[in-house]
Amino acid sequence: MEELIDQFLNFLSVERGLAANTISSYRIDLIKFTVFLEKNHIASMGSVRKNHLIKYLMLLKDKRLSTNSISRNLASIKTFYKFLVNEKHVKENVAGILESPRLWKKLPNTLSVEEVDRLLSAPDRRSWMGIRDRASLELLYATGMRVSELINLKVNDLNMDVGFIKCVGKGSKERIIPIGKRAKDAVKKYLDKSRGRLVKAKYQDGALFLTRLGRRMSRQNFWKMIKSYARRAKIKKEFSPHVLRHSFASHLLERGADLRIIQEMLGHSDISTTQIYTHIDKERLKSIHHKYHPRG
Repeated sequence: MEELIDQFLNFLSVERGLAANTISSYRIDLIKFTVFLEKNHIASMGSVRKNHLIKYLMLLKDKRLSTNSISRNLASIKTFYKFLVNEKHVKENVAGILESPRLWKKLPNTLSVEEVDRLLSAPDRRSWMGIRDRASLELLYATGMRVSELINLKVNDLNMDVGFIKCVGKGSKERIIPIGKRAKDAVKKYLDKSRGRLVKAKYQDGALFLTRLGRRMSRQNFWKMIKSYARRAKIKKEFSPHVLRHSFASHLLERGADLRIIQEMLGHSDISTTQIYTHIDKERLKSIHHKYHPRG
């Protein structure tokens, strides 16, 4: 089984060009699955039946894995079986008929527009670092980028004249995202007033957002920064940097944006991932009805 997994992971790397972290996740998921098969005396992938897969998913549920984690494990197994069938290692894709747990059952946290305004207004716009922080927060909300994408931006990825930014996402896929006037103005102010003071000759790699030492910001740097501003903005909800990404998508959908456009800006390869935000919108409508309808 390990040899087949190695062939599959090599296929993902060479043929599909997936990122190392994604391939590592596939490896972990599939090794856990093969350990389960060995414990149940199933000697080959061709011997696996639907009831074995259901038993495995129930085992993951009993271990209190989140719905998202169980779905990801099943997705790894499904993709693996597609490969095995295409390469004629097995005759039947027994995983293909299984439905993934519905990811939208646990809806992601989002901020209201007023909460976003408070968060983005929290940095001190008179200080170098406050100007940097305001620019990074404005850009994160304006584009819906992941934090990993934001901190890897380079100055050359910006096109301030046209108002677009080039972003490299999962699987090294490149996408172009428009930025609004407020984010554009905040980034321009950062470039004009702060970044030049932060640049250090020995660390110059073109990174857009820099630390006090002139290095590229890390995920940990950004996490601490945004959490401190969330406290300052008195945001009571469970909060993480990803909440701004969810808020970006939810606010666009509320205002009538097409789901396919949101999918493209978020960099989702499958629209089913983006569809979670339609459920957020339905929940919002239900809450409004409940609050304002006389018989709600």
